[in-house]
Amino acid sequence: MKTLKVLSALLSYPTEELLAARDELVGVLEREAVLPRAERRALALLIDDIAAGDLMDMQERYILLFDRTRALSLHLFEHVHGESRDRGQAMVDLIKVYEDGGYTPTVTELPDFLPLFLEFAATRTAAEAIELIGQPGHVFAALRERLRKRSSPYEAVFSALARLSQAKPDAAMIERLLAEPDPEPDDLEALDAAWAEEEVLFGPGAAAEDCGKDTLSAKLRQARRPAPGLEPVPGAGPRMTVTHSGITTRTGA
Repeated sequence: MKTLKVLSALLSYPTEELLAARDELVGVLEREAVLPRAERRALALLIDDIAAGDLMDMQERYILLFDRTRALSLHLFEHVHGESRDRGQAMVDLIKVYEDGGYTPTVTELPDFLPLFLEFAATRTAAEAIELIGQPGHVFAALRERLRKRSSPYEAVFSALARLSQAKPDAAMIERLLAEPDPEPDDLEALDAAWAEEEVLFGPGAAAEDCGKDTLSAKLRQARRPAPGLEPVPGAGPRMTVTHSGITTRTGA
């Protein structure tokens, strides 16, 4: 699903290549047309906004949104495990999911970095990709709401993910995430306090089906299971080279 590659690129740190890829990105969305027209239009507005901007301004905006504020972190396990020790094991599990799927990222980002996660999802069948991106649906919903309150055009990406996943996130989980501190990026004292918060837990001993402490890594392991009748030949899986701009090339195993 190439639309997921477009979403991955849009959530990546802006580069000259990204700003110059306006027509290519819009073209993919329109040709594949897996999103309704309203979502495609909102994404096109974001793409135009990035393409028309000054590169340094776009980079500064990206940093202020996604790197300065924990509440808008693009690292999925930040919202699930915080800084707890469980996050390390979840990272190991996710790397194993990537490797078992024949996906070999070369970037230096952590495996739970959302653009990287979406690149992996794009290598799966449509059904597998939809199931996969539905697992962190409550995180996407919280991020969408926070971006909406900031009137950020990046909201369009999370609206698109919600539409593609067809998942119905648990309202209680979303409420818990939205209850976490969400300081503005220029409020340094509030930022320090927010980063010092304890890990997010959805109730004592949250069960896997509750998308709590252990859920995302557990459910991601399902991505290793091929569709019936489509079991890959050992060693024949695709390998992906992921650039910082989100552009990928496929090579043989």
